[in-house]
Amino acid sequence: MSPRTIFLSRLIGLYYVIVGLSMAVHKQATVATITAVVHDQPVLFIACVIALGTGLAMVLGHNVWSGGALPVVVTLVGWITLIKGLLVFLVLSPEADMGAVLGALQYERLFYLYAGISLIIGVYLTYGGFTSTAHQRTSPQPDMR
Repeated sequence: MSPRTIFLSRLIGLYYVIVGLSMAVHKQATVATITAVVHDQPVLFIACVIALGTGLAMVLGHNVWSGGALPVVVTLVGWITLIKGLLVFLVLSPEADMGAVLGALQYERLFYLYAGISLIIGVYLTYGGFTSTAHQRTSPQPDMR
């Protein structure tokens, strides 16, 4: 496994575990915060810019579709982050943002499902990242005779 895959799986995994646990413990505060962010255009804009930059960095730095499930999951998280940032930033109107997040996804009703998905992905990536060993690619050394 590449050192980059291990690092990103640890980073993303721990992030998802912490966010998922925080969501589960503070449901009303999380729902209120998400609702407020969706209704506040400047804050939503900043969140989209951050998601877009994060997604681009992950896709450009780790676009690996082979080598097992762990690198593919890391790559999928990067692509989903990029697509989410692009959709909200470029495509959807503010009204559609609110409808997609709060309405179509039934965010409040399915809240614990979303928190659970975050926890499951986070635990998988964290476990995979901390139990994997890095294998450096070695290039052939030139003959210096």
